[in-house]
Amino acid sequence: MKQRLAHLYGLLGLALFAAFIEAIVGLGFVSPLILPPPSSLPGAFARLWREDLLLQPILASLGQSVAATGLAALVGLPAGYLMWRRPVIGQAYEPWLGAAFAAPIILLYPLFLVIFGRGYATTIFVGFLSGVIPVILKTREGLMGVPPVLLNVGRSLHMGEVQTIRRIALPAAAPGIFTGLRLALIYALVNIVGLEFLIDFGGLGRVVSDMYFRYEIPAMYAAILLVVLVSLVLLQGLRRLERRLRPQ
Repeated sequence: MKQRLAHLYGLLGLALFAAFIEAIVGLGFVSPLILPPPSSLPGAFARLWREDLLLQPILASLGQSVAATGLAALVGLPAGYLMWRRPVIGQAYEPWLGAAFAAPIILLYPLFLVIFGRGYATTIFVGFLSGVIPVILKTREGLMGVPPVLLNVGRSLHMGEVQTIRRIALPAAAPGIFTGLRLALIYALVNIVGLEFLIDFGGLGRVVSDMYFRYEIPAMYAAILLVVLVSLVLLQGLRRLERRLRPQ
């Protein structure tokens, strides 16, 4: 019931925001050449569909984001575990990783274009680089937050290290780990779409770029809303995965 009420409040907020935008554009406070009225978006979506700029770009950006996040998890989870298991390594590299996380990795895209070429390998690699650091840091943070008494209980039951990690440490650290995965997903999607815009290749970022240079403002905003939709779908999928893996 509370979840449905929260969804209703969210939809109501969006409806009020759309009405506000419609009003200020209709009254002439903002030019429709800068911010189109929400009433023009259905026609913009229909235009994108007719030009075959809807389904394929969504699937392309969705697939790249999932691949980049998956690679970030494959590398970041073991690295975060190692930094927790060996505190000296964690103390040595955590500041460097934090500093690297603040760096605009996407600005290195000319280098990646030279190495990988103008293709999906480049966009996925940029998404991976932007997403792996939060996975590493949040995995370590989540494992450090596991109460020592839980680990001691595992040892008292003569559990091996693998069993202790699988049955005790990872479930207890799951909130922190999934926070890292959500951050990785968001940063990967943002960087992938941004790179698609810059190099005019791929999915929704390329659509935004095309509409921008054609000065099709409603269609450009429609493509931006599709990026938000892809983000919501991915985050919802990750939330469902967390509910399935975490103990109730």
